[in-house]
Amino acid sequence: MDSLQPENPETQPAETKPETSSLMKFLVDTLETLVLAVVVFVIINAVSARIRVDGPSMQPNLMSGQYVIVNKLAYRLGKPARGDVIMFYFPRNPLEEYIKRVVGLPGDKVTIENGVVYINGEVLDEPYLDQSPLYNGSWMVPEGHLFVLGDNRNDSSDSHNWGTVPLSYVIGKAVLVYWPPTDWGAVGHAAAANHAP
Repeated sequence: MDSLQPENPETQPAETKPETSSLMKFLVDTLETLVLAVVVFVIINAVSARIRVDGPSMQPNLMSGQYVIVNKLAYRLGKPARGDVIMFYFPRNPLEEYIKRVVGLPGDKVTIENGVVYINGEVLDEPYLDQSPLYNGSWMVPEGHLFVLGDNRNDSSDSHNWGTVPLSYVIGKAVLVYWPPTDWGAVGHAAAANHAP
């Protein structure tokens, strides 16, 4: 009769070390986190952009040094309206990005006279301004273009200087100031400005 003898521990197969499985789990978790971060980054950049306000042209509503989030889907789902604050490629140098307020829509006649903006002969209500423009002029907005002005009318490079913005140059609608944290809040779009025909 065979007797049972204890097995020699040295002859047993080596067990999988727990350290190896922990390391593998850590690597898989890290890879999953990185992939998720890249996917989220791509999605965020597909639907939004960011711009730094540079200079005083949008004061008092946007200040130099503020960072603004822009909704890139806004005008794929709708059209720009008077009073919208938009980000666009500068027509004279598309490598530069500007932020201004929409004043004139395609087909509009924009007239500035004695500190008042008229759209097709009607006064444009602009509650977002601190001061009226000191210049005069009249412009026709071609089809497929927008007429934009800075809120700081007398210290802004805009359509009254260099002409209209092609709709194809519009990146999106400014929606939120996110930096500095003390200035956090929605960008003011003036619905009141849209009542002009």
